[in-house]
Amino acid sequence: MQHLSKLLEIKDSQLAWVLRLGLHGLRTQLQEALKEVTTDPGKSSCQELVRELDQFLQPQKSEVITPPTPHTPPTWEEVFEPIHLELSGEQKLKHIADALLADQELLQYVGAYQFHSNNDVDLWNEIQRLLLRVPEKLAHTWRECILAEASQLGALEDKLAVQQFGFSRNEHIYSGLQGSVYATGLCLSDQVGFDPRLQVETRGGELDLLAGIVSVCLKFIDIDTCLHHALKSVDRFGVRSLNSESEKSKYVTALLDRFQRVLTTTDADPAIALRARLDLDEAIHSLVYLPPCDRFSWWGKLQQEARRTLDSVVEKARDAGYQVQIRPLWGTYADIYTWSKDDLQLNIGGVPGEVSACLRVCAKINDEVIPGRVLFRSSSEA
Repeated sequence: MQHLSKLLEIKDSQLAWVLRLGLHGLRTQLQEALKEVTTDPGKSSCQELVRELDQFLQPQKSEVITPPTPHTPPTWEEVFEPIHLELSGEQKLKHIADALLADQELLQYVGAYQFHSNNDVDLWNEIQRLLLRVPEKLAHTWRECILAEASQLGALEDKLAVQQFGFSRNEHIYSGLQGSVYATGLCLSDQVGFDPRLQVETRGGELDLLAGIVSVCLKFIDIDTCLHHALKSVDRFGVRSLNSESEKSKYVTALLDRFQRVLTTTDADPAIALRARLDLDEAIHSLVYLPPCDRFSWWGKLQQEARRTLDSVVEKARDAGYQVQIRPLWGTYADIYTWSKDDLQLNIGGVPGEVSACLRVCAKINDEVIPGRVLFRSSSEA
C-alpha cells in the first residue's frame, strides 16, 4: 500500500493515471459485487477494502482550488483556470482516450482503433460511442472510471445535457459533461419524433419499436464515421465503409425502402409480411462495425431487439396455415454454412472458425428455404 500511495501522489505521471484508473475500476466492480451478495464470508473484508480505495482515490489537498475571493462567487473560468493553463495546447481528454487504447481487453472488441477527433467535445462522444460496441459490463466499468478522471480535470457529469433521438421509449445512453469541458451526451426519447426520412408518426405497438431502431440507425450513420454496411442487395462482395457518400446513399435508400415495405405489407398475406420483415431485419443487421460488435454490447442488444420482433410475424404466418421456421446463424461456421449463402470472411475480430455476425436469419416457409447470411472468421487463423 505504501508504494500505491507514492505513485498516486506523483503529478503528471502517466503511470499514476493508469494506476488510478485501474483502482477506480476495481472499486466499481467490488461495489457492484457487494450489492449482489449477502452471505459471502469475504463481505466484511471487501467493504473495508472499498473504504481503503475511497481514501486512496480522494483528491489531494494540494489539488483543491480556492475561490479567488470570499465575497464574489467565482466563475467556472476562474475556478478551473489552473487546469486550463496546465493543459493549454492539448486535449484535456486525450490521456483518457490513450488509456482506453492501452486496455487489451477492450481492444479484443474494437481492434486496432485510433481516435480521430481533434477537440474534446468530439472526443468525448467518440469515446462514448466506442463503448457502445463492447460488452455492457465492460462499458459500465470504463464509464465510471472516465467520469472519475474527468472530474479530476474539472469536467463534471451532466445527465441533462444530451442529444435526443426519437424512439419508442426513454433510455439514457451516456451523459454529457459540464465545467472545464462542455459536451453533450445521448438519450432515446419517446417525446421526439422519428427521423423525418421515415415519414411515419407514432402509432403504438411493434412498428414503433422498428421505426425507432431504424431511426437510430439513420442518426448513427450521420454521426459515426466508423460504420460500415454489408447489405447484399447493395454490394454482395464485401463490407463497405459508409464514409463514401455513394455507399451511404445506396444503403440508406435500401434501408428506407425496406422499412416502407414493412408498413405497406402489415395487413397483407402473412407470408408476404414475413418476407418484408426478414428483409428489413437483414438491412438493420447489415449495419456493422469492424470488427463486428459484441452481441452483448448496447449496439448488439439494439439489433437483437429488432430481430426478436420477427417472432410475432412468424406466429401470424403459422396461424394462417403456413409452415414457418427461422434460424439465427451463430456458432461454428462449419456447422451453419449449409444454411447460408454469399457469406463474407473477415480477418479481424471474433473467434477464428466462428460466426462474427448473423446478417440474415435462415428461414423456411412451407417447402421454400431462404438462406441466411453471415460474417465469419476463417478457422485457418486459429
